Amino acid sequence: MSLTVPLIINGQEIQTSTTFDVVNPATLEVLWKSSTASVKDAAAAADAAQAAFPAWASTKPAARRNILIKAAEIFESRSAQYSEYMNTETGSTPDWADNATIPSAWDMIRDTAGRIITFTSTVPVMRDESTHGIIYKEPYGVVLGIAPWNCPYHLGIRAIIFALATGNTVILKGSELSPRCFWSIVSVFQEAGLPDGVLNFLTCRPEDAAATTKALIEHPAVRKVNFTGSTHIGRIVASLCGQNIKPCLLELGGKAGAIVFEDADIQNAAFQCAIGAFLHSGQICMATEKLIVHKSIAPAFGNALAAIVGQIFAQSHPAPVCVTKAGPEKNHRLVSDALSKGASLLVGNTTKEESATRMRPIVVEGVTSNMDIYSEESFGPTVSLITFETEAEAIKLINDTEYGLSAAVFTKNLDVGLRVARSIESGAVHINKMTVFDDPSVPHGGVKSSGYGRFNGDFGLAEFLKTKSVTWTSGS
Repeated sequence: MSLTVPLIINGQEIQTSTTFDVVNPATLEVLWKSSTASVKDAAAAADAAQAAFPAWASTKPAARRNILIKAAEIFESRSAQYSEYMNTETGSTPDWADNATIPSAWDMIRDTAGRIITFTSTVPVMRDESTHGIIYKEPYGVVLGIAPWNCPYHLGIRAIIFALATGNTVILKGSELSPRCFWSIVSVFQEAGLPDGVLNFLTCRPEDAAATTKALIEHPAVRKVNFTGSTHIGRIVASLCGQNIKPCLLELGGKAGAIVFEDADIQNAAFQCAIGAFLHSGQICMATEKLIVHKSIAPAFGNALAAIVGQIFAQSHPAPVCVTKAGPEKNHRLVSDALSKGASLLVGNTTKEESATRMRPIVVEGVTSNMDIYSEESFGPTVSLITFETEAEAIKLINDTEYGLSAAVFTKNLDVGLRVARSIESGAVHINKMTVFDDPSVPHGGVKSSGYGRFNGDFGLAEFLKTKSVTWTSGS
């Protein structure tokens, strides 16, 4: 294994003279170095993808499907190796890597492969009987996919798979925090038979990111962009796309809420909320951040939640890892602000761990709208508990956020669950399940400041196809 992670441009691995260190967040030790892409490298990747586009776009859907299936087989055979990459680069645990996100990535490839041949041209019924038409679905061209570190295999593959399946060529720009994970994705697709230039890989150190990303979006060959990451960076990406008249798909931050009604199964609700809040140290865009609990069951729910958190994240175990020290710093700031304004701790304490990247779960109760933690995405191991008395009050509380990616409702009454789900401003609502949920057949994306557009299934494929109408008149 190379000590330096290379870029991949036009099928060739490229090690740049300028590199940066990739650090294990659990040990703070340097794992390896990574090449960093320059503006020149960005242009080379876009040019290579553009050159490869005509042949890939005309490749039969069945041939594209076979490459995808082969890639899934290779990925699955190397799950243990890729889990090691993910755990060491991102500080993830087996529950997040081995049991959830890595298997889901291979499932997404297979699901997409099975849908490729279903997207065909259609023939509309025209108003004039002598006029005829065909509506074609065609690939955009070169697609830029930008994926984050926290779920590199699932989100990295999601950034490329729908575009590749529909005949686009792709540049994958992966996070600098987990470059070997993203490099391995592209290398596997090459091994599976993807032609040179169809899929390219870039990553860069933070000081190069703005210029390189801008160059990619502005490159004439790039015709569509998808970005998964923070709302702050999403606004910049959307602005650049708008300036260059290019469509984009954005899956951004979240402030997921979970409403727990008085008839809920308290043990299930507490378990789902605990996992939804603290899985991967809360560093998931769909992580539960607001627990909105009926006042009559709040004490029982709080006790159940505290017991589950104590069992799963026992004091005898090392504290969970955040990918950088910025995560614990931000979350301790949010908790301190809430406590200074009258909130109290239900679970956890404000003691900082010996390592700057570690932090144990904290549940804050008595949270009100004047506290920063009420509205600011924590993206870390803290969650707020707020009580309500009426259904209308619960809906108002869960919608009182700029975000709208995922939500949950806990009740034994399906009619209530469905009615409340329809009233929640969110891209997805899960009844009696945690807010962290993603299935390849269910459209995934947000509303409000959580973004727009959808990944997954037919919706994901449709995102990367443009529509062309062709008409003619009989006898002309």
